[in-house]
Amino acid sequence: MASNVTTQGQEAVVCDLCQSPVSFFCRRCGVNLCDPCVLLHLRVKSKFGHDVVDYVSKDDDDVCFCESHPENKCSAYCKECDVPICILCVSIKHKSHEISELQDKIDELLKDITRENDRLQSFRDDLKRVLDHTVKTASSLPSVYKRKKDEVTARGEDWKKQIDDYVKKLLQELDELKNENEAVLLKQKKEFEDVIGKVDEMNRKSTKLLHSKNITEMQKFRPVITEQNTLKEFTQYTFPTFYKCKIDENHLQKYFGYIEKMHERKISLLKEKISLPDADSGREVLEAPPVSSVIDTGFTASKKYNSRLFDMAVTDDQKVWMGGASSELKLFDLQGHLQRTVTITTQGMYICMFNKQVVYSDVLNKTVKKISADDTVVTMSTTGDWKPKGITGSASGDLLVCLLKDDQSKVVRYSSTGTVLQEIQYNSQCQPLYQDAYYIAENVNGDIIVTDFKMRKVIAVNGLGIFRYSYSGGKSASSFATDSVGHVYVTDFKDDKIHMLDRDGRFLRHIIPEGGIKRPRAVCIIGDGEMIVGECLTGLAKRIKFFEEKI
Repeated sequence: MASNVTTQGQEAVVCDLCQSPVSFFCRRCGVNLCDPCVLLHLRVKSKFGHDVVDYVSKDDDDVCFCESHPENKCSAYCKECDVPICILCVSIKHKSHEISELQDKIDELLKDITRENDRLQSFRDDLKRVLDHTVKTASSLPSVYKRKKDEVTARGEDWKKQIDDYVKKLLQELDELKNENEAVLLKQKKEFEDVIGKVDEMNRKSTKLLHSKNITEMQKFRPVITEQNTLKEFTQYTFPTFYKCKIDENHLQKYFGYIEKMHERKISLLKEKISLPDADSGREVLEAPPVSSVIDTGFTASKKYNSRLFDMAVTDDQKVWMGGASSELKLFDLQGHLQRTVTITTQGMYICMFNKQVVYSDVLNKTVKKISADDTVVTMSTTGDWKPKGITGSASGDLLVCLLKDDQSKVVRYSSTGTVLQEIQYNSQCQPLYQDAYYIAENVNGDIIVTDFKMRKVIAVNGLGIFRYSYSGGKSASSFATDSVGHVYVTDFKDDKIHMLDRDGRFLRHIIPEGGIKRPRAVCIIGDGEMIVGECLTGLAKRIKFFEEKI
């Protein structure tokens, strides 16, 4: 209760502890405090803590007045009626109800408000990132569309060159045909002239004999004129014809190219936050993880690089598809028993599981194909002038594919029907993200991660295609895998080890199994704390248990 003293007819508020002039007010405790006493008060423990403010601002907050007795401030809370009440209400209207301290209800409400405000602030952070991305995307529109126009113009110039070359070819053909026809006709002309000359000679002799009585000459000439042949037929030559093929819009669209409109793709901002295990999570990485089993894939070595095993993909029932230097894909169980062999149209360099079917990139034919249940090869999508490389399924049910053309590389998101939904190629400064993206996976937090063959690094972007991080530790980042909490395991082909990263690309440690690993390339997580790693040159796949439970 505040203390008052009378000063020249007016009441002056003083400190409740020492009656000195008041300077502060504790909202939690409802007491007035002077300068010396405020420090003493703050040392006193309180159930609800302290909220000390300047005395002049103590009434800045809204005060709750009782609905039944508007002149009274609320000091309690009726749980049954769910309303704040004053001291009179406690003893009258709400006498038989369950009553609590008003501060308890305030603390409960503030706790909920704080929690929801934290949620909204986190959501605001996500929105801010999306806003920044939208702003950067909008600012890059002129350069992006200029680049697209340049592509169309370059395509037109290429067509013009091809048309000019083709016109020159046709003109050259006409010149050659003209010379050929001229030679034939001149030959035919000479033949006709020779025949006519002989006919004229026969005519002159016949005319001469008409006025002669020399029967001997007539007898000699008769067999000569009788044996003189006449032409029964001759060859007629026509001029060449230029057939003009009809050009329509569909013809141009099919062969020249066309503009595909932008697509909409919904990305959830409410994705559950997944926390990483900390040092007390109950398990740790082994210093020298044991190799529990070895699978000999049996792939023969390629002549050029002596490579055997290229890629792997794990099925839902814990079997592993293997692809290597062969036109076959092989399915093994984890004990190394061959379950199935499928003949494909290329080497199995890039494979993944998608909708429970094994999918592979046909680099030579520039298509993405899948193996149906009856081992039939089905084309899912074509990639135009771009060579498909690494592929992976995504949590949204789409297919992510690394594409390469000349010195350009990008990641494209395809729907299950082959429609292009998203292209990731440039950063916010319109600079290329990749030089040669060749293995790809989606992490549990939605990051799209690739390894780049030329840059020898791991590159991660978020689901919107915004750059997140890159990792260039080690000598050669080959393939990689992610686990259920977002760790990234990168095989180092040249350094014979595996790099373990956290979800933000920070290096955690190396993983080297007992007996070592030689030229690791393909890697898959096959269980909690267990992986299978393929040795590219030996064709062996090693099953490694790298986590153990703490005692």
